[in-house]
Amino acid sequence: MPLSSIKIIHQDPDFLIVNKSPYLLSVPGRAEDNKDCLITRLQQNGYPEALIVHRLDWETSGIMVIARNKDSHRELSRQFQNRETTKTYIALCWGIPSLDSGYIDLPLRYDPVNKPRHIVDYQHGRNALTFWQVIQRYDYYSRLELTPITGRSHQLRVHLLSIGHPILGDKLYAHEAALDAQHRLCLHATGLSINHPITHQRLFFESTAPF
Repeated sequence: MPLSSIKIIHQDPDFLIVNKSPYLLSVPGRAEDNKDCLITRLQQNGYPEALIVHRLDWETSGIMVIARNKDSHRELSRQFQNRETTKTYIALCWGIPSLDSGYIDLPLRYDPVNKPRHIVDYQHGRNALTFWQVIQRYDYYSRLELTPITGRSHQLRVHLLSIGHPILGDKLYAHEAALDAQHRLCLHATGLSINHPITHQRLFFESTAPF
């Protein structure tokens, strides 16, 4: 498959910064018809050495870093594991938060009964922390900037749902009105700060949300 759904924002010998479109897997799925994905497209179109470092949900768009050699992959993976990276997202959410900013500190776990959903579980969930800030308020929805401190699956989607502000267009978690408000999941990875895996210089990359 071509690179038509992947914009390369930055490249050097050690890593790529790419902008993933929505409805594209980060890595191959188990099913035979889910093999098309971001990393495979890169490997088949000029970057055979490309190695996945982190993931975005299928429906989520935005910035990702891709390693180009094993040393960079090891170092970038370490940075994500040790929370030395900073990720920011833009989301459109249902409703109008009464506060301008806040933290959501709710433990999450996978819900095998309703896969692939995740749920809040105070007894068995893993700790999950999200900082949110209102960027703009509209008639019935708001634009938020989200900074996940942890990196749990579906963290931002479940956290916003838990405070009564599901993300617009979210087929898994939004109620009917919020789902119908947009044709896609309105969640975009807009900013990423990393240390260069070789020089250790602090770098920041950004991508404007398409909604």
